[in-house]
Amino acid sequence: MSIANLVVECLVMPWQKTDPVLERVKFIAALLNEPNATFAELCARFGVSRMTGYRWKKRFENEGPSGLEDRPSVARRQPNATAVEVEDAIVEMRKRYSTWGPKKIRRRLSDTQPELGLPALSTIGAILRRRGMIAPRRRRVLVPPSTTGLSTPEHPNALWTADHKGDFKLEEGRCYPLTICDARSRYVLKCEALPSTRTQPSRLQFEHAFREFGLPDRIRSDNGTPFASTALGGLSRLSVWWVKLGIELERIRPGHPEENGAHERMHRTLKAEAVQTGINFAEQQRRFDEFRLYFNHIRPHEGIDMDVPAQRYETSWRPYPSVVSSPEYPGMKVRRVQSNGSMHWKGKLLRIGKIFAGEPVGLEEVDDARWLLHFGSVQLAGIDGRGDEITVVRDLEGFAPRTP
Repeated sequence: MSIANLVVECLVMPWQKTDPVLERVKFIAALLNEPNATFAELCARFGVSRMTGYRWKKRFENEGPSGLEDRPSVARRQPNATAVEVEDAIVEMRKRYSTWGPKKIRRRLSDTQPELGLPALSTIGAILRRRGMIAPRRRRVLVPPSTTGLSTPEHPNALWTADHKGDFKLEEGRCYPLTICDARSRYVLKCEALPSTRTQPSRLQFEHAFREFGLPDRIRSDNGTPFASTALGGLSRLSVWWVKLGIELERIRPGHPEENGAHERMHRTLKAEAVQTGINFAEQQRRFDEFRLYFNHIRPHEGIDMDVPAQRYETSWRPYPSVVSSPEYPGMKVRRVQSNGSMHWKGKLLRIGKIFAGEPVGLEEVDDARWLLHFGSVQLAGIDGRGDEITVVRDLEGFAPRTP
């Protein structure tokens, strides 16, 4: 049977069809019986796109009149659809931890309810979006990696990071949270609500941390109070104490918080989960203590393959000493800084700084008239005696010690 005869048969058949099917039949009939009409004109007459017109033409040529009939829609029930109880568990976890995304939700559910049979991360994301629980993420500017040579910790306690989170108002005044973390495991060692950034309250919290967890190899901080100052070597009273404990110092560049990026990211979570303005200090500290428990033992962390920090952290093998000793300087000249912050050298009185009062400093010879001034592992300044005066030089360029 020719295509033309099929069209005629289709037109005279007593079909009980819907109007769209009849329109398709008329379209095919016009296509075959009006050779002078262009395909685009016929599509326009019947109100279809050319793509749709070509689809119906091809179906008719391949299947005859049956190709113009309506086809069953996709099954309403998808065989791979997520079970209702699984979707409910995902939504409940999101309600409990409102800042978690699919990765953390999936990891936590797999640990606590392994029998659920969880879907892919993309499916969990689709469920949360469908329920209105995820807002579109704003595009972020990527920060280039640091080129300052900051260390990469290879084990817990190789590097601790410390910072005072931005202050906020409480009933009794402003709160300056002090946070201390282990950089390798992301474990939050301390999160304390302090009324200021003064040295003594911060030192007390570091002492508590050292007694509980032992000493780290290094501590990374910014250049603010109480971690650094304008004294020689950028040291402060707090960091002088760290050096005496044998802790190496790292400071990020001013204006580059991304160099302490993991710590800053923790602060964003802390602000979202635990900061509450207007309450008292005791209540805020309770919220911080709950946050530490949550962050260390419940919240999966992408930076450690979705483990929780408590699974990766262990205390340091270096205990906090009962007596803190001053640094020693094998092979160097040693002078002790007086109570007014000065020291005697080559018959001159040099101003070193009161934060070193009572402490020994080491002088490493560069040449016959220049020396490199040390406090422990920190190079403080250069001592230049080439002119009529002996001067303290902060810029250490050219003060490399002579090679033995």
